[in-house]
Amino acid sequence: MMHSIELLLDERSDATVRTHWSQLTDAGLPNAGRHLTPTNRPHVTVVVSSRIQAEADAACAHLSTRFPIPMTIGAPILFGRPERVTLARLVVPTAELLDLHAEVVDLSADHIADAPPPLHTAPGSWTPHVTIARRLDLEQLTRALDVADLQTPIDGRFVALRRWDSDARTETRIAGVR
Repeated sequence: MMHSIELLLDERSDATVRTHWSQLTDAGLPNAGRHLTPTNRPHVTVVVSSRIQAEADAACAHLSTRFPIPMTIGAPILFGRPERVTLARLVVPTAELLDLHAEVVDLSADHIADAPPPLHTAPGSWTPHVTIARRLDLEQLTRALDVADLQTPIDGRFVALRRWDSDARTETRIAGVR
């Protein structure tokens, strides 16, 4: 199981991403919204590890003064192998966002079980994104791009930082709006 520290979107941006998920559901396609748990929400992963201790919350709590943070969700982006891809939308990396990422990684370093994987989350190679769908084959990807409006930028704000515990399936707000 994986644990993570994540950025949460403002209500309007969250609703827009959920609309993408609903468009894919209506078309019978896999999407990130199919996990019907109260803690499943659009987010951007900042740190990921096999275990993140609760002490990371206190280490990062003072970051509340940094929120809200302006953001733009932009173009579609793909991760994975050609036979099965993850469809996401890139978050435009601003200096403020990259600085926050580096600070969260630094502050949480003493409270994680292992170093973040270098692909997509480590400072210098972080790819901030919001996941739309996982494990799409080529036909599903083509249909997903046809049915969901993934071209219109979403200008909004990050409003909070949370720690997600996949073992307990719980979230803890660390900083930002509660």
